Amino acid sequence: GASLQNYNNELVKCLEDLRERREEVTRQIAKEEEVKAKIQNDLRVLTERLARINESLARKIASRNEYDRTIQETENAYKKILDSSQTLLHVLKRESVTLTKKKASTQ
Repeated sequence: GASLQNYNNELVKCLEDLRERREEVTRQIAKEEEVKAKIQNDLRVLTERLARINESLARKIASRNEYDRTIQETENAYKKILDSSQTLLHVLKRESVTLTKKKASTQ
């Protein structure tokens, strides 16, 4: 009878030990589920933030490209004006020389 009582006590002790281990695992699961929920929320927030930043970057890059295009067009037009001014000055100097020679030859 004592032997049966020892087995029974040992069996009860083993079951209690298993229940304690199960309880510990349950606590660990609850902790990890909390951490998981926080990480998922952080990820959602960061994903939304990343989307807003990407949209902002796209607008700013488009704006910069427009500035680049406007600057390039303006620089090209300015260069044409300078070239035309140089040509006009050259023509005026040549005409001035020609007129001076005509005037000198008529006197």
